[in-house]
Amino acid sequence: MNYRIIVISDTHGSFSTLKYIIDRWKDEAFCFIHLGDGYKEIDDIKILYPDITLYAVRGNCDNDVTLPAYLDIKIGGKTIFMTHGDGFDVKYNLDTLKRYARNFNADIALYGHTHIGYTEYDNGLYILNPGSARLPRDFKKSYGVLDITDAGIVTNIVKL
Repeated sequence: MNYRIIVISDTHGSFSTLKYIIDRWKDEAFCFIHLGDGYKEIDDIKILYPDITLYAVRGNCDNDVTLPAYLDIKIGGKTIFMTHGDGFDVKYNLDTLKRYARNFNADIALYGHTHIGYTEYDNGLYILNPGSARLPRDFKKSYGVLDITDAGIVTNIVKL
């Protein structure tokens, strides 16, 4: 079976950007994941699209929010560990993120916070940072597409 997951991070109040991505993929995506710094638009999207599945974690700019700092879910027999990343020092290196993901027996680790898209495969662990959909630090607004298939896992960064 094939599962397409759209991974978004750091929308920082841009409802229109998040809505654009949701509209583009709502008929094809199995689910959406928001990696933080966007709780206001996440709430609005959940009201506008009550039938989509949207997982979300808290970002460092998401104050007074009850979203979790990290979350692990299972899709297509694969475990996905997700976090915004600020509590895992991802601006410096990915060692802490990888260690936590492996403690959850994750196949995939997702993080944001750096506003720079990144993908890597490290000894059985797929890693994806979708970049920022609103305020990129590499001058390329982006989001991620994660495919879990019978043939394996594919991570992509899509430029807006």
